[in-house]
Amino acid sequence: MSESAVTNRLILVGQVAGGFGVRGEVRVTAYTADPLALTAYGPLLRADGTVGLTLTQARPDKGGLVGRASQVATKEQADALRGLKLYVPRDRFPEPDEDEFYLADLIGLEARDADDAVIGMVKSVQNFGAGDMLEIAPASGGATWYLPFTREAAPQVRAAQGWLRVLRPAEVGEPEPG
Repeated sequence: MSESAVTNRLILVGQVAGGFGVRGEVRVTAYTADPLALTAYGPLLRADGTVGLTLTQARPDKGGLVGRASQVATKEQADALRGLKLYVPRDRFPEPDEDEFYLADLIGLEARDADDAVIGMVKSVQNFGAGDMLEIAPASGGATWYLPFTREAAPQVRAAQGWLRVLRPAEVGEPEPG
């Protein structure tokens, strides 16, 4: 994956939960460690890259923040945005330290087995509630498969070099199904 494709990727950082109060404030569920960080990223974008919200004021709230946005003047306008997913371009985030990475940076990496053979590519990183899962698209084609993103199942991550080592469950000691 090219450097520009990585840095221009949109990262999901929050979702509009609806209006707050009667004066057009909006409640945002934040997917960042610090909800107020959403105010530092500039305009928050829609999935298509257009501006969704530009927060002008914000205060922490349970699970996120409550604030004013230049696009919202009434409670009805805020409520109409409920469910809107908010994104930030990857290049607005600070560069991670050496040996650190953002989960979004895993997308597009080669998945290599214990013998260093490319067995697929990371298509997405999902979290269905029990931890992060890597969706792997097999190099040989066919259906994608999921792997828990744990040290046991993905013991090496070399994001800067474009790959990660993956061990399927049977390779990390789990019994074969059936």
